[in-house]
Amino acid sequence: MAILAALGDPPPEEAVAAAVEALRAGDIVGLPTDTVYGLAADPWGTGAVDRLFRIKARPRSVELPVLVSGVEQALELATEVPDVARRLMDAYWPGALTLVLPRRADLAADLGEDDATIGVRCPAHPVPLAVCRRLGPIATTSANLHGSAPATTAAEVAALPGLGLVLDAGTCQGQPSTVVDCTGADAKVLRQGSVLLAGFAG
Repeated sequence: MAILAALGDPPPEEAVAAAVEALRAGDIVGLPTDTVYGLAADPWGTGAVDRLFRIKARPRSVELPVLVSGVEQALELATEVPDVARRLMDAYWPGALTLVLPRRADLAADLGEDDATIGVRCPAHPVPLAVCRRLGPIATTSANLHGSAPATTAAEVAALPGLGLVLDAGTCQGQPSTVVDCTGADAKVLRQGSVLLAGFAG
């Protein structure tokens, strides 16, 4: 398992290309985000998501969110995007805000047991953005065993079993993303994270 330096904006081409190649091959990749380090997998037909659930010891009933490069990729994953969700995207993306949207019925991505909704986030970090631009949306979760504290360094990520590659961009110690359910008539905060929505008119 390799650890590649990924500091910089844009990040090194070698690191991005290696991550894309590893994900396409069905490997699990540790990568930095604007919150904490994450574990990433290609959710389309590689079998990687099953391995990711096993590595993390996370039940498949706890759906994996996806990272996207921007609004356009997010729109391709949902059947409809309510106006409130579009306003939240415009206001807080890229950033630590995950939006739960109605999932397209024909979406072949394996993200867990819930086929009705999908959580999407556009991170404010050059590494996952570069990977998503090259590969498309990627399934992600924080780099830790389920229920444990997230990893904040590449060395901590590399200690997890079964990874194919880790990208090192220094310490990532941000708060978790705020999660907002946008599947109903009104937006509902499911988890309060680093993005504060108290004054947002949903």
